[in-house]
Amino acid sequence: MTRRDIDDCIRKSVEQYLKDLRGAEPDDLLQLFIGAAEKPLLEVVLRHAEGNQSKAAEWLGINRNTLRRKLLDHKLLK
Repeated sequence: MTRRDIDDCIRKSVEQYLKDLRGAEPDDLLQLFIGAAEKPLLEVVLRHAEGNQSKAAEWLGINRNTLRRKLLDHKLLK
């Protein structure tokens, strides 16, 4: 899958979301879509990193402490 494929997938999702609103004004779209994408991204990357948070953080291009905070925010850590 290329960056263009991902862009197209997101573009289609945003188009469908706006269509589903049937003319209602959207609110806080950026946070909605970032929030919707972040949790599954973290879940999949952490699984592929076999639970290794340091490796997952490296793959994501973030600090391990930032990853831990995000995992806690999304209730992916106990």
